[in-house]
Amino acid sequence: MSVADVPNQPPVGSRERSSPPGTAPPVLTLTMNPTVDICCDVDHLVDIGKTRARVRYVAAGGGGINVARGVARFGGRATAVHTAGQEIGQRLNRLLDEEGIDHLALGIAGETREAFVLFETESRRSYHIVPRGPRLDDDEGRRCLDLIERAAGTHRYVVASGSLPDGLPDDFYTAVARRIRGAGSRLLLDTSGPALRESLHEAVYLRRCNRSEAAYLAGRAVRSFDDARGVNEQLLAAGAAEVAITTLGELGALCSTVQGHMELHAPPLPGEPLSDAGAGDGMIAAIVTRLAEGDDPVDACALGVAAAAASMLTPGTEPFNREVAESLCPAVRINRLAS
Repeated sequence: MSVADVPNQPPVGSRERSSPPGTAPPVLTLTMNPTVDICCDVDHLVDIGKTRARVRYVAAGGGGINVARGVARFGGRATAVHTAGQEIGQRLNRLLDEEGIDHLALGIAGETREAFVLFETESRRSYHIVPRGPRLDDDEGRRCLDLIERAAGTHRYVVASGSLPDGLPDDFYTAVARRIRGAGSRLLLDTSGPALRESLHEAVYLRRCNRSEAAYLAGRAVRSFDDARGVNEQLLAAGAAEVAITTLGELGALCSTVQGHMELHAPPLPGEPLSDAGAGDGMIAAIVTRLAEGDDPVDACALGVAAAAASMLTPGTEPFNREVAESLCPAVRINRLAS
């Protein structure tokens, strides 16, 4: 790991670690607003008095970091680019070092956020409490663009995932897409809200939208494969993506390219669903791992649907089980839609 320009603090865990020539990980991920996830179990939440909790685990989190972790679970290799600020940023770096995730940290002045994941054992419900995070200034945004562009040159695929921190323009991912294309890499983008809408002005290789993000783009509810087809066709026709994937929760996902549309029906879960937090990150991790291995997008998406299903069997943001994901993959039913 290397830490870039951490202001006014010692670069904890900043030893240089680089791959031998010609062996750079094929996947690079970007997390602009990472978290330190503190995950706890509680018997039940109370509104008066104290709720006693048992800490399940503490881990670095955020879209791109979760994707890098998922790639490693599938036996691939990834480098995570992320921001890191102040004391919590130093803790984030230490957690990534301890976990063995290759990463490049861009130092920022603001404090990296902490998120809290509560799993109520009596109700079997998860609660994910996520602050907005630090505010980045223009210079920090430019430095991050420069860092991701330099790093992308040695990686075939780049995944940009998660929300943007305050202070960055809504079209930040548009600038990321231009830099990635200029570096000769392929970008997979998974974001939401205004950052998603503004990013449509620049082509990327693959876009993933969940139902709420697809509804945001379409201006109407997206509940079925037919609804998803309309959104994907819109993205392809606009030249916003070569591969468009809309996920439909328990139904599965629709994967669309210029060659056609594929319905990927989710397999039955072998257990009780506990949380959908992290399902999208697990899906993207599976997809980019398989793409880096040379699979076509539909086969890669089949494993992605299985990984999303496996993620639902773990509480909170706890990572999916690789063996469960791979066992579910053959049960993903693929149906090609007529053009």
